[in-house]
Amino acid sequence: MSSFLSSMGIGSRVNAGRSPSRPAAPPSNTQHPPQQQQMSQPTPGSGYSNAPLPRGSSNGAQGTKGQQQTERLYLCLPFVKAALVKGNFKTIVALPKYVDVNEWVAVNLVDLFNNLNLFYSVVTEFCTVENNPTMSAGPGMDYTWIDASRKRVKLPAPQYIDYVLTWVEGLIKDEAVFPTKAGREFSPNFPSVARHIYTQLLRIFAHLYHAHYDVYLHLSMEGHLNSLFAHFLTFGREFDLLEPKECRAPKEGWPFVIGDLMDAWRGLGILEA
Repeated sequence: MSSFLSSMGIGSRVNAGRSPSRPAAPPSNTQHPPQQQQMSQPTPGSGYSNAPLPRGSSNGAQGTKGQQQTERLYLCLPFVKAALVKGNFKTIVALPKYVDVNEWVAVNLVDLFNNLNLFYSVVTEFCTVENNPTMSAGPGMDYTWIDASRKRVKLPAPQYIDYVLTWVEGLIKDEAVFPTKAGREFSPNFPSVARHIYTQLLRIFAHLYHAHYDVYLHLSMEGHLNSLFAHFLTFGREFDLLEPKECRAPKEGWPFVIGDLMDAWRGLGILEA
């Protein structure tokens, strides 16, 4: 695996997506996200739910279907069909012959993480505490973090994303989690760790589509982002990393980036039904 990870530059990950206030990455012998002042952050998904908290919804807050469609440009033609890759993504994510499944999942998670970090770096100047006071992925979809007292708290989107990216980077550099040296084996709990990583990256994708898709449109990057996310979703489904609850809105009928995009792309044949 060392040759794969070395070719991806794990030792010197692109830092463009970092905000100036991001804390240093955790030591390699820990799997916990960084601490910031008095707030100590446990590992995402380690026995606790980071499920979205519904906002206090009011009558008419969701608007009409037409208004929702206009506001959600990622579902509008021609943007929803924009892609660099044509055809089925399953051929890209399929496990190669003679390759260990943990090795394949690890290599792909590293690759997807690096690419997502690059896409986030494009919008860091727009993803601010003032513009994004919560880690939102749509009406009623404010992702929450678990604080030191195991309470669910809302964080500004840039802080939440910084925690996630720093936590994942620490895991990638940890030989006990992502082994790169000869003779080192993957831990039996690697599938669980991989699922936690995938879930947190999925939430970043959801926020980028909900809050910053217009920036990608202005830069004509919608095809690049769509292809990366469709690849990401196909990979998650293929290797059982995609939690079904992460694809559903907290209430039936509410708009939600992940589930709505998956439905649209299934209809277009971009994703398998």
